[in-house]
Amino acid sequence: MQLTGAQAMIKCLEAEGVKVIFGYPGAAICPFYDALTGSSIRHILVRQEQNAGHAASGYARITRRPAVCVATSGPGALNLLTAVATAYVDSVPLVVITGQVARSLIGKDVFQEADVTGAAEPFVKHSYLIKDVKDLPRVFKEAFYIAGTGRQGPVLIDVPVDVQNERFSFSYPDSVNIRGYKPTVKGHAGQIKKVAQAITEAQRPLIVAGGGLFATEARYRLVELAERCEIPVVTTMMGIGGIPTEHPLYYGMLGMHGKQVANRATQEADLLFVIGARLGDRAVSNPALLEGRLRVVHIDIDPAGRIWKPISRWWGTQM
Repeated sequence: MQLTGAQAMIKCLEAEGVKVIFGYPGAAICPFYDALTGSSIRHILVRQEQNAGHAASGYARITRRPAVCVATSGPGALNLLTAVATAYVDSVPLVVITGQVARSLIGKDVFQEADVTGAAEPFVKHSYLIKDVKDLPRVFKEAFYIAGTGRQGPVLIDVPVDVQNERFSFSYPDSVNIRGYKPTVKGHAGQIKKVAQAITEAQRPLIVAGGGLFATEARYRLVELAERCEIPVVTTMMGIGGIPTEHPLYYGMLGMHGKQVANRATQEADLLFVIGARLGDRAVSNPALLEGRLRVVHIDIDPAGRIWKPISRWWGTQM
């Protein structure tokens, strides 16, 4: 099937089941918007590009699937960066589509050109600058896969305007195989045994629940674990809602804006069971006060999401 790059982009979104996108049009992304008129995908026009990113972020948090935001080149794309950075630190899956000047003009400081992939590099999981229109189907398939697996986050696709207008034979791939990207989704049996032993030996265990609980709907299993082992639960700000607030085992949010009982429980615990949380400075201002006098079990999808020196790390799904 012969399609323009812009038409192929729409077909890719449809193949991924996208129903709603958020964006603000401009010259370098106009071919995409022209192709969008023939699609059932709903476009929500925002007043400024940053709003598109934040709206998509909220949509992704509710649907638990990668959401899409769109902007044009230069200032349009750069206006997205605050929302992209927010999605990155909060582990929210986004596919960010930006227009770019024609390939022959990249690097020549032409009107509304900006190195968006370079500017966004510190806070995206991955980014693509499309140089060959034939790469579009593969890139879109990979982008949705990367955004929605492992520690979720934003992926940027920068598409030059001439790529959007170029025609090619379109075929969307059925699967993804990215060398070097194989997220761990199963816990290590030996580590799990160590965790079970630590819970058995603890006198004052405490579960610290974070936002990672929501990525895999693990909050239901958190409640089951807390009730079965009779372990109290505190949450980080991102973990609020992981356990019903009226639950008798819930002590509230910890940290500088948290509840006194939650902070006291953290100070007096002999085992911290940290699930899907990184424990930033607003949650634990001085880890040195706790380090050395208690044991820490850290369950997280991301091997880089480290805290202190836990006795065990169970990399995989949050529960």
